[in-house]
Amino acid sequence: MIQALSSIQTAGQVTGPASTTLDGFSNIAGPAAMRPNIAVENSFAAALATASENAVNTLHKAEGLSLNALQGESDTREVVDAVMNAEQTLQAAIAIRDKIVSSYLEVSRMAI
Repeated sequence: MIQALSSIQTAGQVTGPASTTLDGFSNIAGPAAMRPNIAVENSFAAALATASENAVNTLHKAEGLSLNALQGESDTREVVDAVMNAEQTLQAAIAIRDKIVSSYLEVSRMAI
């Protein structure tokens, strides 16, 4: 490895055994060449509605697993994971709400 690094003459130029090793990587598509697997949202309101639906579904799932655990039908580890996930989701939703409210207040204070 040190020999390969010492063969670098200038930035971007590699000679010696390292250049043959790096030649095989030139045709690999990087993350920028790949299209993301994300659906396009039409508006901020649609994205916010989708995020809130996902948060509510996460909370409902944790609640359902908790009720199943009380009846002895669910594993304790699954319930703990679901409740912790729901807690993180709720904290994120509260943080987003706080940012939206503070942004609204800041915009309402702007001079017209």
